[in-house]
Amino acid sequence: MEYTPTRDRYTYTFGGAAPVMRVRPGTVLRLWSDDAFGGALRSVDDLSSAKVDLRFVNPQTGPFHVEGAEPGDTLALHLVSLEPARDWGASAAIPFFGGMTGTDRVVTLQDPLPDTTWIYELDRERHTVAFSARHSDHRIELPVEPMLGTVGLAPAGGEVRSSLVPDRFGGNMDTPQMRAGSTVFLGVNVEGALFSVGDGHYRQGEGEACGTAVEGAMTTTLIVDLVKGRAPGWPRIEDDDHWMTVGSSRPMEDSWRIANAELVRWVAELHGLHPMDAYQLCSQVAEVPVANVVDANYSVVVKVAKALLPAADAYDAIHADLRQRARSL
Repeated sequence: MEYTPTRDRYTYTFGGAAPVMRVRPGTVLRLWSDDAFGGALRSVDDLSSAKVDLRFVNPQTGPFHVEGAEPGDTLALHLVSLEPARDWGASAAIPFFGGMTGTDRVVTLQDPLPDTTWIYELDRERHTVAFSARHSDHRIELPVEPMLGTVGLAPAGGEVRSSLVPDRFGGNMDTPQMRAGSTVFLGVNVEGALFSVGDGHYRQGEGEACGTAVEGAMTTTLIVDLVKGRAPGWPRIEDDDHWMTVGSSRPMEDSWRIANAELVRWVAELHGLHPMDAYQLCSQVAEVPVANVVDANYSVVVKVAKALLPAADAYDAIHADLRQRARSL
């Protein structure tokens, strides 16, 4: 099933929006999503202060109602492919936004960093985007590494959260681990789950330091599936090589604690370990990529290589099944 939203169907929240479509578990969706700026930054002369309203960024495609999904279930979304949908991406230093400047949360007396836009040209044959320096003649070709900044469900308790926010429901986690070949597991909070995706990045460094990636429109192919019960407390990601968990909070060490605790619980569950043994084991094998230090909550991924642990299957080996189904598309 294919879906491309018109601009009036963009949503800017998780929760609070009526579903655009009902889908059954097992459905393959091919979805178009706009870039984080809604296409407002198209040249280096377009400045965020004039063109971007931060109330309306990260437009979401969705939400989608998954038939049979109930609170306490686990929604599994397998990312089959992420394809840049434009021949350019945009990045920007936005006044009072980012990890290396004063913000509305980290208040200083300094002036904002200069409002600046960079445009990255996409070369589809070479699979690169071109960084062109604004203050010199440097031009550097970088590999395209598509990812989704936002994958999330409607929150619990009737909450409506901005599409800038990551939390238990997923949301704006901005982790490069959210790429083709990954399966994300999210705990269902409301009937139908009501999942949305968006905020495509043609590439992003860990941390997303300036607050924006190479933001670009994206065509995402994904498979929707459902596991009855067994909802994780926080987002989990599985790919062919790693078990991963995501925590989002402030300060950043609390994000790490959340993700680390979730990984300890998952490893204990996968291998039948006592939680203290899982804690000790994870302490020796975990890696900790920082996803973002710029959003309303910071996101940290804690992951462990499958090769370091005995073989195990999560959620009845649904990731392996989804990978096989993806190959047949």
